[in-house]
Amino acid sequence: MSSNTKKLKDTPFSVLDLVPILEGKTASDSFKTSLDLAQHVEDWGYKRYWLAEHHNMAGIASSATVVLIGHIAGGTKTIRVGSGGIMLPNHAPLVVAEQIGTLESLHPGRIDLGLGRAPGTDQLTAMALRRDLQGNTEDFPKHVQELLYYLGPEDPEARVRAVPGQGLNVPIWLLGSSTYSAQLAAMLGLPFAFASHFAPAALMAALKVYRDTFQPSKHLQEPYAVACINAVVADTDAEANKLATTLYQSFLNVIRGTAKPQKPPVESMEGLWDASEKYAVQQMLRYTFIGDQATVKEDLQAFLDDTQVDELMFASHIYDHQARLRSYELLAQLGQQA
Repeated sequence: MSSNTKKLKDTPFSVLDLVPILEGKTASDSFKTSLDLAQHVEDWGYKRYWLAEHHNMAGIASSATVVLIGHIAGGTKTIRVGSGGIMLPNHAPLVVAEQIGTLESLHPGRIDLGLGRAPGTDQLTAMALRRDLQGNTEDFPKHVQELLYYLGPEDPEARVRAVPGQGLNVPIWLLGSSTYSAQLAAMLGLPFAFASHFAPAALMAALKVYRDTFQPSKHLQEPYAVACINAVVADTDAEANKLATTLYQSFLNVIRGTAKPQKPPVESMEGLWDASEKYAVQQMLRYTFIGDQATVKEDLQAFLDDTQVDELMFASHIYDHQARLRSYELLAQLGQQA
């Protein structure tokens, strides 16, 4: 699939914010820095700002995803704001439609609804969210179609409708880390976003399935694919590599099953992980772009050549807020260079 048809300067850039809770800080601090980041990336030309639903994680403050979408949309003017994603098994589709319909009514033309089929947490917490695990991920296609109906054109015959919601035609995206959602997105003619920032293995297979089986729909005429990747950009490679140790520590916690607040960078990861842990982290972070502008530009263009995705979405585990802002600013400049 290698080709030079897509260039960084022609590719929209977007942000996935996991709303990290920093060591020694609170969720309230996280919400302030997230809004500040959103306001900056809006000025720098990013297309959309997505927040992801996670539960029972000491280092992530985005559990009430819809509330945060409202917070970010209310403090910005033009950037699209949405979910990357809402974990549909945790919610009744009608409730999601009403919430998203409310957001779209408050911020017309700016809301995206990205849907995932994982619980965004462990089984015990999933049970606490839903009270039982009946009708879980197997109902996902049916629930997606329900949402398409609730947020679709007005139906005067409807016995149940989303108010607000019906008639607003909020864009619905399917998110995935395997080929399952790629296939469903293709079948329904919906845009697709792949979580290659933590599950890189199936990216190429999912993109192929999505493009090969895509059915044009009233929502979308041509396939539209986004890849979410990690980026840590700084003024020098050395600085970026040091900042990236926060990312490594976060993923080390994932592998160990320990939920901890985001930790500051360290001089070296030696002694913090063993060889097998290091390998596991590196596998999860295969699509991670670390370095100065020149380094990252070359690597990102190669990624674009290989994947031919329509949009790049960047997640950034950087402890210091000013350094995180600088990373997104440097990325934005890359996207604007000829």
